[in-house]
Amino acid sequence: MADDADSRRPIIEMRGVDKAFGPNVIFKGMDLTVYEGETLSILGESGSGKSICLKMMLALASPDRGSIKAYGREVGELDDAALLQLRRDVAYVFQDDALFDSMDVLHNVGYALYEHTTMSDDEIRERVIQCLLSVNLPERVVDQFPADLSGGMRKRVGLARAIALQPKVILFDDPTRGLDPQSITIIGRMLKRLHHELKTTSVLATHDLRTALHVSDRLAILDDNRFPYVGTIDELRALKDPEIEGFLYDPEEELWGNVMED
Repeated sequence: MADDADSRRPIIEMRGVDKAFGPNVIFKGMDLTVYEGETLSILGESGSGKSICLKMMLALASPDRGSIKAYGREVGELDDAALLQLRRDVAYVFQDDALFDSMDVLHNVGYALYEHTTMSDDEIRERVIQCLLSVNLPERVVDQFPADLSGGMRKRVGLARAIALQPKVILFDDPTRGLDPQSITIIGRMLKRLHHELKTTSVLATHDLRTALHVSDRLAILDDNRFPYVGTIDELRALKDPEIEGFLYDPEEELWGNVMED
């Protein structure tokens, strides 16, 4: 688990952020900090703004007001070159996997390698296979197309693509959405293992409490257009707030904990 957050280097800082779509207010005076080396899960109801929060971290969406910094620099003020570097350092895993159906897995996973590196075709293929093996997919998948894969396998291909450039931070947009229980367990175990193996900072926007409880160092609970509750599971439970206690209650926690272990 993470050390005391106050002693860790902030990677992403959001301060006083407002965001609305017409009359629909998403955030109002929202604050959130992501610290180096941690896994932070953003929890909230469907449509509450979890995905928008992640997108603002990479300037894929803009706040109406407030400050968003990555590595100490205002994201909205980055020039094209600095923004490109940020998006190499901070990978985004889309909730719908966002694979190119017309491309095989090799070119889906290796897309950024073809576009942004001088690696040879053989080197890219080797790196892609390495990434596929890291997410528990066999080498033969490299020549298949997304239509040939199950939903869980497509999610893992999306994750393999995210780690191809060896990012420092990975943003996961609802990584278990739409999956069956077995696939959710596989993805959860994999997220936990990859976080430790790759030494990345991870942010999950998720509705899946069970996965969040067992992969996260801290939880950020989205409510009333901001994050009123942010902390470790123990810290949040220590608040003795009935609403939070009910939110964090998992009747299968002991069983799930055993399942999530490698």
